[in-house]
Parts: sequence; C-alpha cells; structure tokens
Amino acid sequence: MSTVDESKESAAGSPPVKPGEFRLEVIVVPVSDVDRAKSFYQGLGWRFDAEAAVEDGYRLMQFTPPGSGCSIIIGEGVSSAAPGSAQGLHLAVYDINEARADLIARGVDVSEPFHDATGVFHHAGTEARLDGPAPGHKDYGSFASFSDPDGNGWVLQEIKTRLPGR
Repeated sequence: MSTVDESKESAAGSPPVKPGEFRLEVIVVPVSDVDRAKSFYQGLGWRFDAEAAVEDGYRLMQFTPPGSGCSIIIGEGVSSAAPGSAQGLHLAVYDINEARADLIARGVDVSEPFHDATGVFHHAGTEARLDGPAPGHKDYGSFASFSDPDGNGWVLQEIKTRLPGR
C-alpha cells in the first residue's frame, strides 16, 4: 500500500535544491509501534504526507509539522536506532504559551515553560533548568518539552525574531 497527500498544503511549492545547498529534509524518528506513533503525530495536527508498505518488515510514514520545511519519517525497518532514542528534536514556535496550550488541548503532556541558567541554549535533561520563560521572552531562550509514546524527546523553542542570516 502506498499513499501520498496531494493537498494544497503540500511542500511541492518549495524551490528546488540549488548547487552547494544542504537542506535538512527528513529526520527518522525510531518508534516501536507504527500505528500508535501514526495516531500520536496525526493528533498533533501534523500533515500526513505519505505512507508506504513495500514489503514485509518495511513500512514508513512521513509527517510534516505545520510551517516546517523538514519532515519526520516513522516506520518499521527504516532505522536501527532504539525506539525513543531521538532526543532534542526542536520545534521553533512564535509563542511558547500558545504552542503549549495547543498541544495540551490535543492531549499531549507538555512541560511548563523553562529557560536555562546560562541564558543561552538549554542543557541536556533538566540540568540548569529554571522555571518560566526566559526574562522578557528573549528569543531562542524559552523552552517547553514533550515526548512521543516511545519517549522520543521534542523541545519547543520560542523565536519571534530570527538571528541575521536565518
């Protein structure tokens, strides 16, 4: 079985890759139960791009977060990584509180907003984590986290104004 979503929301409108470019296009997220993961990522409101089951033991699905140029692939036979081993997958959001509220309304267990004691990027795990968003909601400094059913770790990062060149 193979399906592709040809909706107006398709990424087909993105410009072609130019010589010298290296675009991050897909991240493989290792899961133990493909159908459970499909339900979770669809429940986030992510676009379901494609599904293919070509042979026994090889099945994949692709999802794209709203507004993202990068997708994820989940499946069976697509990764040798242990389910739940993907950590620190970042989703840039405009408003950390609004993004949290949306995910919570979808049944996702999301941490309270936090920032790092250094005022820079967050440490691994919960080390140096301070409660609440970064002072003044400083761009790149406010975070919240959640996990999929296998424990793959996602981080929301609030960014209102991008650094130059981004």
